[in-house]
Amino acid sequence: MPDQMNKSFLTYFLAVIVICCASCSTTRKAIYFNDISDSSLNIVDSELEAVVKPNDILSIYVSSLNRDASDVFNKANVQVTSNNTNTPTTTQSSGYLVSLEGSIEFPLLGNIKVGGLTKKQVKDLLTRTLLDNKLLVNPLVDVRYLNFRVSVMGEVARPSVVTVPSEKISLLEALALAGDLTIYARRDNVMIIREENGKRMIRRIDLNSTEIFSSPYYYLKSNDVVYVEPNRSKVASTRRVNAFLPVVFSFLSLAIIVVTRVNN
Repeated sequence: MPDQMNKSFLTYFLAVIVICCASCSTTRKAIYFNDISDSSLNIVDSELEAVVKPNDILSIYVSSLNRDASDVFNKANVQVTSNNTNTPTTTQSSGYLVSLEGSIEFPLLGNIKVGGLTKKQVKDLLTRTLLDNKLLVNPLVDVRYLNFRVSVMGEVARPSVVTVPSEKISLLEALALAGDLTIYARRDNVMIIREENGKRMIRRIDLNSTEIFSSPYYYLKSNDVVYVEPNRSKVASTRRVNAFLPVVFSFLSLAIIVVTRVNN
């Protein structure tokens, strides 16, 4: 009898250890930056300015001492109101759409090639062109993106397209704006999809590691897509539910038939 009790106690003790270890492992995977301690980390260079690409929408605002002459170039920045009986009223700036050839149609100047240039280079080009054509005196040109946004999808609280007026956003900020990762998310395998130089690049980021802070993908670029994969427990639970539901429905159908026949 004592031997049997000892065996039962040993079995119970081992089971408790296994459960505790599994719980600790799961907890570690759900925590960001497990390997971080008090330290100083190098800042990722976020000042590398992106270049203008086809289908970008630019806000170009021109000002000078002659306001009437400047306003000719700002008509594309006027907000357009859409009022459809089937959809709510929306207001948006039309801006300058960059064509597939990388050019914009600018008032009085015609076709201007801006593809492959940074915002500063576009600003300098337009300023110089306005001066060379003697259209304005001492013009000031401001260039901004109207379609700087990133998409966050997968195991986050609120999958969404995040618009970034400041034109600068980190991966962590984008995830926070999407409501953060759910408990079922894989933090060690967050995927970033980026189109650059005619190529579609895919990179996987481990949020359990501090390497994210030195990664060139710490700061996102316009039109980046962030996808968060579900972990195995989420997939397994979904499979169990999908397998269990037909059984439940079959049982309920059988119960209804039996009750109906008994009542008759």
